[in-house]
Amino acid sequence: MQAIEARIFAADMPVAALMEKVALQIAAQFQVRYPLVDYPQVGVLVGPGHNGGDALVVARELHFRGYGVQVYCPFERLKDLTQSHLRYATTLGIPVQPHCALADCDVWLDGLFGFGQSRNITGTVAQLIDAVNATGAPIISIDLPSGIQPDTGQVLGTAIRATVTLCLGLWKQAFFQEAALPALGESTLVDFDIPAADITAVMGSRPLVQRVDHRWALAALPLQRPLTVHKYQMGNLLLVCGSTRYAGAAILAGLGARASGVGMLSIAVPAALKPLLNQQLPEALIIPCSATATGEIQALPASLDLAAYSTIGCGCGLTQGPQAVVEQVLAQGQTVVLDADGLNIVAAHPAWLSRAATTVLTPHVGEFRRLFPAIDLADRLAAVRAAALQSRTIVLLKGARVAIAAPSGQVGVIPESTPALARGGSGDVLTGLLAGLLAQSHGADPVASSPIEIVQAAAWWHAQTGRSLVVDRTQLGVDAETLAIALIPALKQLIVANSG
Repeated sequence: MQAIEARIFAADMPVAALMEKVALQIAAQFQVRYPLVDYPQVGVLVGPGHNGGDALVVARELHFRGYGVQVYCPFERLKDLTQSHLRYATTLGIPVQPHCALADCDVWLDGLFGFGQSRNITGTVAQLIDAVNATGAPIISIDLPSGIQPDTGQVLGTAIRATVTLCLGLWKQAFFQEAALPALGESTLVDFDIPAADITAVMGSRPLVQRVDHRWALAALPLQRPLTVHKYQMGNLLLVCGSTRYAGAAILAGLGARASGVGMLSIAVPAALKPLLNQQLPEALIIPCSATATGEIQALPASLDLAAYSTIGCGCGLTQGPQAVVEQVLAQGQTVVLDADGLNIVAAHPAWLSRAATTVLTPHVGEFRRLFPAIDLADRLAAVRAAALQSRTIVLLKGARVAIAAPSGQVGVIPESTPALARGGSGDVLTGLLAGLLAQSHGADPVASSPIEIVQAAAWWHAQTGRSLVVDRTQLGVDAETLAIALIPALKQLIVANSG
């Protein structure tokens, strides 16, 4: 954004004109969200830069429309344009306070710092931020909540806890970092008509981080099939998973795969689990494997031809015993999805990931640290990109903002999720779902989507299903089995809702 703004101003767009354009949009959104009749008193926090200038233009417009406006500016030196707006505000009779003895306000506008903030906030400004947070009144932040580092999302000493954040121009990486989520509130993009040529000149034809939305995700899903297709042309998936202790993981991965629409589903499990899996997934071919005394897969059947499968998903409920099985799976030449104990086993044998075929790793934070102990997770987007480059795999890092990276450096982020998915088994469903979708990409009529696009689509579908279930079941009621069963109905709703 700094480079893009520099190009815009170098092309003789007046800074004052752009400030008016942006601020008037903010003022319009402010009035819709916080109408005068319900929120008559407004506190405006003004910083020294153009973010503060934006806030002062909004303050002026709200004053003209009848709001009672109080300005708080704890800085002596301001940029010239911001200083001009502050002088005009005083001529209008808008009170300007330099300290944090706050008046009672129904809503606050935060214009202290924008995306240029890099140092920790201390002293009077920190006290002002903490005092505003303590009022409990709603806060609208301009571009970013003051105190949030724009790339990593880390809190710089203290930070505004916004109710709404109006991000200007382009999304900043902080919006996809878990560290920033408690401060962001509801996030909305304010488009102020950046010329496409400026975006392309600075960022190239593809953004560094792709915000995965319904357009991208639905386009990557195999929603249409040829009229003459048969089951083996729609993907042949093998799941290697489960143990006596974690039988449910195999079932949940199978249910996720079933929802993917994969043509043929086979599941290799310890022999004792075969009756249970046959009952839960009657359409799947259940392959019984020899087991250890503790109920783990000891070996895959000698008659099992792994080369016959287009994709293999491995690890859900496996335990860390079957290391030879994981090594055997990775020695094959097809796409492999690793989750759970498959990841924990590979963490001790990273050389096994040196393979030509596509490999997808799906770690949560703990598993990521075991796999990539030298990579700092302070910046999740940089971390997942580094992990994909190091391992030459697609890495899906789970969390409140799922981040997915390919060895090419491409990164996608799922911008919405729900804490309702923080339950045992949700990840097993995701593994089955994305493995089933990847299997279909290798069919006789393969989809045009790349592997990372398919993984992104699976993660988006999974997250959106969780969000839809919360509406009727609350965040307490989204268990993994319910999630798996709801995948198809949720997809239908998503298709209908976004058909326009």
